Amino acid sequence: MELADYLRILRNHWIAVTAMVIVAAAVAFGWSSLQPKVYAASSSGFVTSGSGGDPGLDSLNDSLSKSRAASYVVLAKDRETASIVIDDLGLDTAPESLVGSIDAAQTPETVLIQITARAGTPEDAQELADAWVGALARRVSDIEGAKGGQGMRIEVSESAQLPTSPVSPNVQRNVLLGAVLGALLGAGYAVARTLLDRRLRSTEDVERAAKLSVVGSVPDLGKHDDLFVTASGVGTHAQAAEAIRRLRTNLSYMDVDNPPRAIVVTSPKQGDGKSTVAANLAAAIALSGQPVTLVDCDLRRPNVSRSLGLDDTVGLTDVLAGRVQLVDAVQEHPEITGLSVLTSGSRPPNPSEILGSQAMRGVVADLARVGMVVMDAPPLLPVTDAAIVAHSADGALITVSAGRTLDTELTSAIEHLHAVHARPLGVILNRVSRRNVGSGNYAHYGYAPDDYVETTAPEQKSKGSARS
Repeated sequence: MELADYLRILRNHWIAVTAMVIVAAAVAFGWSSLQPKVYAASSSGFVTSGSGGDPGLDSLNDSLSKSRAASYVVLAKDRETASIVIDDLGLDTAPESLVGSIDAAQTPETVLIQITARAGTPEDAQELADAWVGALARRVSDIEGAKGGQGMRIEVSESAQLPTSPVSPNVQRNVLLGAVLGALLGAGYAVARTLLDRRLRSTEDVERAAKLSVVGSVPDLGKHDDLFVTASGVGTHAQAAEAIRRLRTNLSYMDVDNPPRAIVVTSPKQGDGKSTVAANLAAAIALSGQPVTLVDCDLRRPNVSRSLGLDDTVGLTDVLAGRVQLVDAVQEHPEITGLSVLTSGSRPPNPSEILGSQAMRGVVADLARVGMVVMDAPPLLPVTDAAIVAHSADGALITVSAGRTLDTELTSAIEHLHAVHARPLGVILNRVSRRNVGSGNYAHYGYAPDDYVETTAPEQKSKGSARS
């Protein structure tokens, strides 16, 4: 993956990443608050070898003091020195435990030895540091046999200051480290979830899984599933209406020499918005000046008549059964010129057999001679109706829901079409986040959504202008 892919992943899962950062920082803060506070104080001693006076002897003594200071640092960390401090302060602890609270170091190129003591209170840390320097001075005096100011010895050069703040725990550092750890965990979670997620979220996901092009992306309108491509205007659904118009344009250029005239709109499963897409696609085609018939081929759960507010007393099943003529069953849409609708009619007991009949192929052929035919078919995975209808049509458009449809569901739906030698024309990615769809090409030309109206006749233009 490229950097842009990682940025897209983080953008898609920013809530989870942010939550992990906050939780990790809060855990680090809570853990730090429960830890005992530790204070540190430092005292230093000066290694000397007696009184001076002779420059040459002083230089020799200084070199000797520096070399012996390194040995005294080791001496400061032994149990004997700790035992002296325990006796001086009256502590109830083992020498080995007390040595762990002390750090001894020689300042480079000097004769100074610094003792840093850690304790639970500022006073104890100060007292322990001073006592340790004193105990080390006594040890050195006993070992070196310094008497009368002669021989190697340690003198206190600086007493310990009372510490004002604890050195541990470092709350700010721990919280920062916790936040960084949370960010790493969140990023790992986002990448892992993206790699394991089988849901189709983008055009790239669809094309990679289906090896088909995405011919249209329709934004998510929430609970709105009405006819948003209308003759009088598009209202608050301008973005979705423009997406449908782009889909119509893509269809017209799909096969210039032999463009599809009978198109099935289906989906892998129920609830992907195929009926809404089919109705609006038919309306957009009609508004371009080309006659079109919208046929409700979903004989199990018909939806076209309800969404368009038309009568479903007589429809496709009645024509196929020979009870009425095709011309009598087709209804003209009351607002959009050029849009005819053939509802499903009464529900039959054998939808698959009826849709696969010779009569159905005849109806499609008759309608295609008049204009384009858009057929709303059932989902491909639950039943075979859509595949049967697509076999007698010029191809099928498969509608999927962004963030809901799995790649395996889409590939299975395509296999259903190939099994009956039907032609998949492409995929329509429905319910795409509006920020990913774009604001519509018309916005770049100065048109506001409420002002954008597509008309095919002067009277429709006047009607749209009046409403605006």
